[in-house]
Amino acid sequence: MVVETHKDGLPILWTFVPELPAEGIRLALPWLTVFAWRYDGSSRNGMPTIEVNESMLKLDDAIGRIERSDLCVEAYRRVGGGLREFVFYVGDREKFMAEFNANVSGHERYPIEIKFYKDESWSELQKLIDDLGVV
Repeated sequence: MVVETHKDGLPILWTFVPELPAEGIRLALPWLTVFAWRYDGSSRNGMPTIEVNESMLKLDDAIGRIERSDLCVEAYRRVGGGLREFVFYVGDREKFMAEFNANVSGHERYPIEIKFYKDESWSELQKLIDDLGVV
């Protein structure tokens, strides 16, 4: 599902599945993992330039190659207002980072920040679903 919101007059696009996965998956993946890419969106109404977006798509592809229910599940993505986020729930942080690093080996260095938060109840995704009024 894609939903558009606005912040400070700029569009924010959210992409996510509007329901939590099965309980077994949620219990196995307690770490909310946020890849944050800040960029200058001043020339495109808060959106990345074509060149920056192409790099973001390469990163997206690299992350997508390791997504599987025993390692990580995507929670949501957002872009706009000078920020792109790729957000996942992860089980084993070290294994996840090792597979991620192997998939971006040879890529140019991405200007991202990666943070892990313990969220065993998947409250962050549930809050997003609730905030966006998705049923």
